[in-house]
Amino acid sequence: MINAFSSNTDPGAIAHAFACGVVLGFIPKGNLLWILLFVFIFFMRIQRATFSLTIIVAALFAPLLDNLFDSLGYWMLTNESLVPFYRTILDIPFVAFTKINNTMVMGSFVAGLILYIPCYVIGRVFVWLWRKYLADAIRRSKLAKITKQIPLIQKLSSLASKI
Repeated sequence: MINAFSSNTDPGAIAHAFACGVVLGFIPKGNLLWILLFVFIFFMRIQRATFSLTIIVAALFAPLLDNLFDSLGYWMLTNESLVPFYRTILDIPFVAFTKINNTMVMGSFVAGLILYIPCYVIGRVFVWLWRKYLADAIRRSKLAKITKQIPLIQKLSSLASKI
């Protein structure tokens, strides 16, 4: 991921990967919605290492936001104006497997969609700051030089560059 920040990778691809990773990291795993979004996003032009790492980090923080997701999902699912829409989509075969009628799934999905644009902007700004100010300073640091000498890090870096 650090190589992607410093390479010729489009900043938009990195920012989209970050934003999409937040959306998927928040949604509970093991339902059709998560799987469909993962497959759809994975075939987009994004930086996959950033996407994968962001899913993991966002999934670690998601339990801290469970009460918010549950409240938001409950509000969305009990909103009277949306009830006919939910009835219509839940009558479609296989839509029930998305578990969109679960307050946690709906709340985390909506929260992820709300946070998509702010996460994209934060990702773009971070890549710009990284490339302009931080990359050279970190590359010259003693910690980076020592880390590059570790064989496992060298192998992981070469694997990541191939992806």
